Amino acid sequence: MADRFVRFRRFSLRSVTGRSPRSVAGQVFVLQVALVVLLVLGAVIALVLQSERDTSEEAKRRSVAVAQTFAHSPGVLAALKTSDPSKVLQPLTEAGRRAAGVDFIVVMDTKGIRYTHPMPSKIGQRFVGRIEPSLAGKVYTESVHGPLGHEVQATVPIDDSHGRVKALVSAGLKVKNVTSEVNRQLPIIMGSGAGALVVATGGTAMVGRRLRRQTHSLAPDEMSRMYEHHDTVLHSVREGVLIVGEDGRLLLVNDEARRLLELPPDAEGSPVWELSGLAAEMVALLTSGREATDEVHLAGERLLAVNQRPTNPGSDCGTTVVTLRDSTELQAVSGRAELARERLKLLYDAGLGIGTTLDVVRTADELAQVAVPRFADFVTVDLADSVLQGEEPTPTATGIRRVAVCGIRDDAPLYPKDQLIDFLPFTPMARSYDSGRSELVADLAEAEDWQMQDPPRAQEIVAFGIHSLISAPIKARGVVLGMAHFWRAKRPEPFDEEELSLAEELVARAAVSIDNARRYTREHAVAVTLQRSLLPRALPEHTALDVAYRYLPAHSGVSGDWFDVIPLPGSRVALAVGDVVGHGLHAAATMGRLRTAVHNFATLDLPPDELLVHLDDLVARIDQGETTADSSPEIIGATCLYAVYDPINQTCTVARAGHPAPALVHPDGTTTYPDIPTGPPLGLGGLPFQTTTLHLTPGTQLVLYTDGLIEDRNRDLDDSMELLRQALHGHPHRTPEDTCQAVLDQLLPTRPKDDVALLIARTHALAPDHIAEWDIPCDPAAVSRMRSDVTRRLNEWGLPHLAFSTELVLTELVTNAIRYGTPPIHVRLILDRTLTCEVTDGSCTSPHLRYAATTDEGGRGLFLVSQMTERWGTRYTPQGKTIWAEQTLADTADALCELPSDVLEDLADLDDLDDLDGLDALA
Repeated sequence: MADRFVRFRRFSLRSVTGRSPRSVAGQVFVLQVALVVLLVLGAVIALVLQSERDTSEEAKRRSVAVAQTFAHSPGVLAALKTSDPSKVLQPLTEAGRRAAGVDFIVVMDTKGIRYTHPMPSKIGQRFVGRIEPSLAGKVYTESVHGPLGHEVQATVPIDDSHGRVKALVSAGLKVKNVTSEVNRQLPIIMGSGAGALVVATGGTAMVGRRLRRQTHSLAPDEMSRMYEHHDTVLHSVREGVLIVGEDGRLLLVNDEARRLLELPPDAEGSPVWELSGLAAEMVALLTSGREATDEVHLAGERLLAVNQRPTNPGSDCGTTVVTLRDSTELQAVSGRAELARERLKLLYDAGLGIGTTLDVVRTADELAQVAVPRFADFVTVDLADSVLQGEEPTPTATGIRRVAVCGIRDDAPLYPKDQLIDFLPFTPMARSYDSGRSELVADLAEAEDWQMQDPPRAQEIVAFGIHSLISAPIKARGVVLGMAHFWRAKRPEPFDEEELSLAEELVARAAVSIDNARRYTREHAVAVTLQRSLLPRALPEHTALDVAYRYLPAHSGVSGDWFDVIPLPGSRVALAVGDVVGHGLHAAATMGRLRTAVHNFATLDLPPDELLVHLDDLVARIDQGETTADSSPEIIGATCLYAVYDPINQTCTVARAGHPAPALVHPDGTTTYPDIPTGPPLGLGGLPFQTTTLHLTPGTQLVLYTDGLIEDRNRDLDDSMELLRQALHGHPHRTPEDTCQAVLDQLLPTRPKDDVALLIARTHALAPDHIAEWDIPCDPAAVSRMRSDVTRRLNEWGLPHLAFSTELVLTELVTNAIRYGTPPIHVRLILDRTLTCEVTDGSCTSPHLRYAATTDEGGRGLFLVSQMTERWGTRYTPQGKTIWAEQTLADTADALCELPSDVLEDLADLDDLDDLDGLDALA
């Protein structure tokens, strides 16, 4: 109000001293100037029009006079009678034109054909204009567009002595010549008008200035409004207004100021210090002349908010304007409004700060942190233990786990976090859980039912200073998930009903987030369980590799990352790492299908590039099978890296389909990323894959991983690859288990956003004395020598109990190679965790197992091989094929006992395995 009154005073002073275009003087001045301008302009326009009219009339008169004079000139009729009138009349008309000061004199016959013209080329052409009036004996004037331009002309007849018209004469001037006469007069006319305007405006300005001094430049409506405002300030404004002069006297007091300060009716004009009833502080403020903003002063029983400003801040005048506002009731109202504002702000912050993650415990902790210390001094959150597992809560307040504790101090004697609590049925906590309604305990020291839960701890809580409690159920979808307890200690007043409603609102906002997190926990647990069930639970032991792995599901949802270690014949090991695009149960299920497919393809002992081709075709068919007419496939491809390590020649054959390249930790501690061609992701179809063969020194660590390990929004991919290299570099003797942990500690946050699969394998070489090889000529007699060599080598290895079965297996395989294969034929024995027999030849024809009938003479050979060995199979090479068979290192007596009786009888009758015909009979 003070600022508004100051602006009102400034406006009044400006309106008195300044010049306003809306003032009476300004309006009169503008009106007089406008009238003078209009009068002068009217006079100028009238003079111009009059000048134009006079000049035009003068031009017509001159044209008529010249035409009549020439028409009555002697000799004109005689010239017209000659044979060439133009020759006589043209010089006469030109001389007359120049003498008379006109632009043309034209003589024509009665048909309008010119005899003369200033432009000789126009002679003989028709006259431009009307000749009918002149043929009738009249003088005719007109304005036309003739050969010389826009012309004013007069046409008169030439009569003979009998009054007959013999010819016509036209004389005239161009319009621009007529206008030039007017233009020569314009400066005089305009000068006279400007002089008259200056004289009139000067006189008007003198009159307006005198009138402005008399009216102080106020407009009529401004003067009326000023008096209306003055009356409003004095009698209607519900805010006290005082104007105090520089001598300390009251110049103006309105009605509200009289009421608030209880001033007498004659207070105006009195010194402030002489007014009774004013406090000393108020008198000091009013006489000080200083600025004041919302200063609270006591006036009787009222609290007044006082504002004081100088009426003219830029001058030395000490006059001030003071406004008074009764704030007695506003103090209480503003206190309640501030409290409501703080509570609304608390609810707003709770809406933003609670439920930022899909973690039940984190959400409960956010509820506690939001409420402390703005609402309660201590907050504890208890949830049913089954809720933490994603299940439905228990019906009673038993098996309740404390998941969050937050307070202004850390030494409160409340139940600690993670403690499992069984609340007694008659406690406020149990009643709140069972009924789904909040419980308010105003005085904990007097509440006996609450103390019966744990009397010693209850006494400690009361002695600590906690005196009031609100227990609010965390309820969502009509189901109570747990409770939130709000404890008060610092403020002496207990919780009231309004605060109980606020607590319920806070808990209600958190309940939805906790329930969402609970359901997500259940779904996440199901997905993780499915995914872990599809991944290898334990890796097989291998002589060729020491393997360690880590699999970390994403916190926000599982995806399709997977890995595998697959034993292959010949002591070789296949390593596979892959990633299915997408998240959730569908991605996990698809991952299981791909892992099974890799196992099946690995059983066929395919090279890595061929295996990826088959896998690529499978993914494409899966995508097509998932596609419907109304939806697109959920899975759009996958990535995979497949490697086969051979410990005999220490080589690793690798192919990859859109997957990150592996890392190699060499025995000297250096870490490199081998250059392996990148194939397209699985599912695109039609594109080839390339293999790379790496020679790995024994002790080299092969590091395979999925993109979840290296991809991070906060850093570039190159930086992640460098971090991985640093985590691996310089530790050649570290075990794969330790290397896995070091890599995760270096690269991963505590809560990965994507699945991570990490597989690390340290390579070993198979000792040369565990390998025996022979080249077999295509001669049946070589089988006997081969059996002798095999028996001798098995005795050296301490495996004499395997001699019979090994001879039988090799005899069958070598005999088949000699009979049905092509050279070269090569035999290899490999002693590892099993004994592997390999027979290689140059043919690509593979034998097939069949069951021979009793009357069949052959067909039992491969059956014997399958019965005598743990497993057998065929793998193809660029040079042919290899038939392999594996035997356990245990005694083969059990395997022999399981053979059919007819086969055992034939084996008993077989004296010499060199007899190929006898062996064939068995086969």
